Amino acid sequence: MKDKFRHFVQEFENEVTDLSKEATLAYFDASISGKEDDFRRASELQHKLSLLFADKEKFEELKIYKDYDFGDPVLNRQAERLYNEFAGTQFNPELLEKIIKLSATVEEQFSVFRAEVDGVKYTDNQIDDVLQDSEDSEQLQKFWEASKQIGAVVKDDVIKLVKMRNEAARELGFENHHTMSLTLSEQDPAELDRLFDELDKLTRDEFAKLKSEIDNFLSKKYNAPVDDLMPWHYQDKFFQQGPKIYSVDLDRYYMNEDIVKLTRDYYNGLGMNIDDLLEKSDLFEKEGKYQHAYCTDIDRSGDVRVVCNVKPNYRWTGTMLHEYGHAVYDKYVNKDLPWILREHSHIFTTEAIAMLFGRMAANPDWIKDMTGISEEEKNEIASDCFNSLKLEQLTFSRWVQVIYRFERAMYAYPDLDLNALWWELVEKYQMLKKPAGRNAPDWAAKIHISLYPAYYHNYILGELTASQLHSYIMKNYVNGGSTSLVNNKNAGKFLMDKFFYPGALLHWSELIKSSTGEELTPKYYAEQFVHN
Repeated sequence: MKDKFRHFVQEFENEVTDLSKEATLAYFDASISGKEDDFRRASELQHKLSLLFADKEKFEELKIYKDYDFGDPVLNRQAERLYNEFAGTQFNPELLEKIIKLSATVEEQFSVFRAEVDGVKYTDNQIDDVLQDSEDSEQLQKFWEASKQIGAVVKDDVIKLVKMRNEAARELGFENHHTMSLTLSEQDPAELDRLFDELDKLTRDEFAKLKSEIDNFLSKKYNAPVDDLMPWHYQDKFFQQGPKIYSVDLDRYYMNEDIVKLTRDYYNGLGMNIDDLLEKSDLFEKEGKYQHAYCTDIDRSGDVRVVCNVKPNYRWTGTMLHEYGHAVYDKYVNKDLPWILREHSHIFTTEAIAMLFGRMAANPDWIKDMTGISEEEKNEIASDCFNSLKLEQLTFSRWVQVIYRFERAMYAYPDLDLNALWWELVEKYQMLKKPAGRNAPDWAAKIHISLYPAYYHNYILGELTASQLHSYIMKNYVNGGSTSLVNNKNAGKFLMDKFFYPGALLHWSELIKSSTGEELTPKYYAEQFVHN
């Protein structure tokens, strides 16, 4: 049986390795160029790759291997991972092709779309700048509404995608795509519901206090009664980040910095050299280019790249630290592992590393160590830095509540009045007011809902893991030193050896327990951001 499975794996790797590299590279190129032909080629290659995992004969063979104990943890884990990868595509190949093609169409629409205000088109970065800096409520409303225009463009296609994904899930015996996605990614839907209910209780009261602080600040800023504050006053398209209500202006510490150099120096100082990763990345704005940020492992053999649209500010500093957290994880996975295990243990474990480092952009020790401010200035801003990060974290945790619960309902009942559902959840969890008479598909303007279903909850699992790792590192590798971890090669080695190197050989729960000594728990997140 061992020999048969090894032969199966070898044949699979012979097929998948080059095609996966070609497809990943094609998507990278398309997201840079924004060209229709490039997106079409990426879609075609992705379809070919998906067909490898849709092979019904191979899947029938995998059913046998999945429940067989080979007496070898590497073989057992490969069988588990391969089964889950194949299971998600064991449906009508014509339906699979339709899903891939329609997804590519929606992705292209997001990539090339530019919001329009009074006949002038604006990039996402320009929209963000206005929402953050303007004090004109009428202008804020126009730009906030413009930021949602893409929703109306894609919403019909998104609902089609939801229904097609559900049809595929039912073919495989699941009630809907959301449930299938969680199950095949080794997550229990009931456990996630419990976790999100716990997080709601954990953060609700503290967030309500912070929301009151935000409202009082914004009321003065915009010279408007608290009761008149609307979603466009909160300095973010979706209120997924906290407004800047504290005296520290984190942007000013980065406005004259070379953000790419800061990122390079920091990771290299941890013993995680990223020179090779920066060389192949695409980090600045271009016409037609994807306007967000992501990291991609091209070949699982060291070619890891990041796409960003860097500006010298706090947001993009945090984004660079975040994306290169993903990148170093991918780079330092054990390259002797089989292809299917040569990646992160779970989506949220790589998010955890990205978040652990992304938080550093608001860490006063990090700002001092990396930009050279004085000890006195560091101490002056320390309280506001912490409060800013706390506000950012709790605001984000409430936003994720909206996304998770909206997606779960959308896949369960796609014919619901989704516009109304969206605002019910926004009002409940984010405590924002729905604009009078608004009935627009604002939910569809969030790219993750349209294109990356059943993914967003992993961000908050990543935050919990990041806090658990942070606590462990502080206790074991800092010893009263800087919380920035600047030049802390021991902390870097711990992460590379204990968290990155095992790749997907360990189930995510085993990885967290083996590296921190405990199973995943929200208590460290609460210690860091609620009870601190």
